[in-house]
Amino acid sequence: MRDRIFIHDFTANCALGRSRAELQEGLRTGESPGMQVSTHWRRHSEPAFIGMTPGEFPPVTVPGYDTRNNRILQACVTDISAAIHVQLAKVGPTRFAIITGTSTSGIAEAEDALLCSPRGEIRADYEYSKQEFGSPAAFLGELLHTKGPCYSISTACTSSTNAFISARRLLRHGLADVVLVAGADALCRTTVEGFISLEAVSPKRCLPMSKNRQGINIGEGAGVFLLSREPGPIELLGAGENCDAFHLSSPDPQGRGAEAAMRAALADAGLTPDKIDYVNLHGTGTQKNDEMESLAMHRVFPAGVPCSGTKALTGHALGAAGALEAAFCCLAISTGILPPHVWDDSPDLALPALNLVKRGRTFPSLSHRICMTNNFAFGGSNVSLILGPTR
Repeated sequence: MRDRIFIHDFTANCALGRSRAELQEGLRTGESPGMQVSTHWRRHSEPAFIGMTPGEFPPVTVPGYDTRNNRILQACVTDISAAIHVQLAKVGPTRFAIITGTSTSGIAEAEDALLCSPRGEIRADYEYSKQEFGSPAAFLGELLHTKGPCYSISTACTSSTNAFISARRLLRHGLADVVLVAGADALCRTTVEGFISLEAVSPKRCLPMSKNRQGINIGEGAGVFLLSREPGPIELLGAGENCDAFHLSSPDPQGRGAEAAMRAALADAGLTPDKIDYVNLHGTGTQKNDEMESLAMHRVFPAGVPCSGTKALTGHALGAAGALEAAFCCLAISTGILPPHVWDDSPDLALPALNLVKRGRTFPSLSHRICMTNNFAFGGSNVSLILGPTR
């Protein structure tokens, strides 16, 4: 029998808030203070509707790693530091692993260094290592003084979802006894301008699955999770991943890779579709994502399943999206309150109808609270996770 994998503690921060309590309140009300128009993230100060984590973050405490990405990540680690240090003391630094998912790392700091340097040069004090994809993991390793496996995964918008699967492999192969899984991506001009150049960005709050959709909102955030083989309150029941390699930046219009990832996660968990009580959609609000995801969902769940896309409350946090949305599933499991689908209630009748969650909806009293979360990325990367309360 394969080792079961459990989540002992978790937290996240994003446009919804900076603690589990703030996230839960935002998910209950459907209000998000960080979803706003900003002129900071475009080269010539044009406005963009983005999802920004509220407030300021203190500098990181490890020299050489001070980036916005790592500041957001450090705030999450601080939030559950007591649980982290209990596990670290229990297993020791060599058996404690760290896996992070990111797609931007310290790019924002590289942009600042370039913009304030003479043309063709860069500031002499700029540390290029800040923009390495491995920087968030290395930072956490230094911060927590761990000696176990420590690395980052960067598969675009599935980065932190894939980090869960990598963590599970480490635990099942006995290469670690505890894994800190983290996802973090900070806002930067490269992603905001890049997605605008793809004509994929909405000038207003995104509207996944609506006939009035105009595209995505770029966001930021981080999430951290403590995983081990020892029983904890939430279990990672199953996972499915593939790469359909359909196109560099467009999904398979039929959603075949997305469907395969969901079916693989169900098979891995030993569950049939009717056992899933809620699905967190990738739900970006682009025409192509909405089309393919609704088709894939309709084929996997022909009888329907409560589902929602939460990016209207967070923005699309890219490599951190999987961590944020896994945290929302963990909150739903813990509280019984389903994350709402915030939109204009104007369905696209050309798409298969989905059972979209309204504000205030809860799991039925006899529900097992089993959740699936989906993330799909550039390059054809597709990942589904299934989480549930420990039984």
